[in-house]
Amino acid sequence: MFKNKSYIGISFIVLIFGIYAIPKIVQRIKTDKVVQGDRLDRVNPVTADDDKLIKIGPAPRFELTNQDNKKINNDTYKGKVYVLEFFFVSCPTICPKMNESMLLIEKKFFGNPNFGISSITIDPDHDTAEVLKDHSKLLGVRSSNWHFLTGKKDYIFNLANKGFNLYAGQNNKVAGGFEHSGLFALIDKNGNIRCRNDEFGNPILYYDGLDKMGVRNIQQDINILLKE
Repeated sequence: MFKNKSYIGISFIVLIFGIYAIPKIVQRIKTDKVVQGDRLDRVNPVTADDDKLIKIGPAPRFELTNQDNKKINNDTYKGKVYVLEFFFVSCPTICPKMNESMLLIEKKFFGNPNFGISSITIDPDHDTAEVLKDHSKLLGVRSSNWHFLTGKKDYIFNLANKGFNLYAGQNNKVAGGFEHSGLFALIDKNGNIRCRNDEFGNPILYYDGLDKMGVRNIQQDINILLKE
């Protein structure tokens, strides 16, 4: 008798649940909202739909020479959103992947006069303006706002390590003789370094130029800054 009453009680609970829940499930299927919900919407504090990105601070001042032997500085990019990286032409390790990622970004925003790219060599003794010119042609660069920059080695290392806090150094024990970060800096029209938050609500500071997700994220955030 006790078991029968338990079965009746369980059956009653299941019936009540079905009356309450099934219409809502059906409605979500009809409206294609099966995986949507308030908890899921709160997972990422900053997404491509947000109209604000974190402001880290002003980008360091610099003046260098581009592939056309022209002086380029922060004022060149005034009023433009731009992405900045450190690389070197003969890099046999991460640079080819960084080049590929930057070409995807260039393609995405090609023709937009308010967007630019800055690629600064950490091997200026080899990467002269002429070498950088040949490199840009080899990559198939089309944008007139993509500047490959060279200058004095100490100046560039200081700009990378102390200015942007992006590691760059010479090491004869590694392939290519230099080490550097594969991260991209995103800078807004007013010269400020900007970024999104990670899933824990912390600023990411820079974007991973070696990762498809990093490239997708920076493309989304460039769009946000271009609308500001």
